[in-house]
Amino acid sequence: MTETAARPAPAVTDLNRDFWTGGGNGKLLIQRCECGRWVHPPAPTCPACGGGALRPEAVSGRGRVFTYTVNRHPFDPSVPVPYVIAVVEPVEQPGLRITTNIVNCPVDSVRIGMEVQVLFEPQGELYIPLFEPAEGPL
Repeated sequence: MTETAARPAPAVTDLNRDFWTGGGNGKLLIQRCECGRWVHPPAPTCPACGGGALRPEAVSGRGRVFTYTVNRHPFDPSVPVPYVIAVVEPVEQPGLRITTNIVNCPVDSVRIGMEVQVLFEPQGELYIPLFEPAEGPL
């Protein structure tokens, strides 16, 4: 079960809508260029080839913690502390990174290189991609 937090709603645009709604179908959707490069955050063109033929595709939802911090300061009283803000690198592509929260794990157990898997927190019509410790090896 996902820890409950009052996460602020993301600003949804035509460019990032698939990322924020794909969880409704249990899929983490990341833009992919016809050159094969995954692109996140969503962009109008591919940073590798400059092409504009980007389309959302499902990734495995598995990755490793690239870096993280534990927030212990209550910036927003509705968001309980402590919580982990992390950058996760999906297994599909080195250098592809997603900023997220690590949940269902004691904050002192999070480590760089930790294997994680996606889960989604429904927020109205949006599904916030969060990550938890992976079940089994990547």
